[in-house]
Amino acid sequence: MTSAVKKKIVVRSGEPTWSSVTSSPEAPTWSKSVTWKSADILKPSTYSSFLNGADAVVHSMGILLEADYKGVLQGKEPVWAGLKRAFSSTKAGTQDPLSRKEGEDLAPQEHDGQLTYEVMNRDSAVVLAAEASKANAKEFVYISAAAGAPILPGRYITTKRQAEETIATRFPKMRSIFIRPGMLYDSSRMITMGLAGVTAMGHVANSITGGRLTPLMGAGGSKPLKSDVVGEAVVEAIASDYSGIAEVSDIEKLANTAWRKGML
Repeated sequence: MTSAVKKKIVVRSGEPTWSSVTSSPEAPTWSKSVTWKSADILKPSTYSSFLNGADAVVHSMGILLEADYKGVLQGKEPVWAGLKRAFSSTKAGTQDPLSRKEGEDLAPQEHDGQLTYEVMNRDSAVVLAAEASKANAKEFVYISAAAGAPILPGRYITTKRQAEETIATRFPKMRSIFIRPGMLYDSSRMITMGLAGVTAMGHVANSITGGRLTPLMGAGGSKPLKSDVVGEAVVEAIASDYSGIAEVSDIEKLANTAWRKGML
């Protein structure tokens, strides 16, 4: 990255700054080759036109912790009340993304408008898939997860699995690819490096026991992956005829294939 580019990219009118789309402090050189557009995932009218002519559409957003769960950890909400709501077995998403009226926006249905797992991990992916199918996209990639974790509400992973099932069954004309990584890490976010180290030890312990700790550890028993590896795997999966679920080992194989092609 040249010294002339600092902190955020120079953008054209109406496009978001680099700092508004990532927590990374500096924009990498490749970001200048991307056309950045602002949109609201719950308002299809803000991005449907961008999907016209798209070969593949990738959904890579989601939340690990819901707002009330974070509030407990940050001391902003009473512990019992916050945890009770966070670990509730059911919460509202948006209205049904597949039965909405033409041009209708989605809206969180919790009484306080909370962005729940149902909204972010499930309904946002389903509505994007619906719009991608309408635009005749050939492939749809959903960044899912290998498993949940003991410290997370079960709805974190169930909403992701619900999204996978709905996309696969309701939009059969698109080649659906479901990427299921465990812990992701990158040097630009130092906290993930430490977490990846802990997860790597969990993966070793789980491997030694033949995977018997998976029900207890969840994603903590999966091998952590560098974000770039997952990115390479996504691109390779789209470029090849890969379809369906890509577990951690499949992600590594796809990334290795991409690496070998790059060496030729």
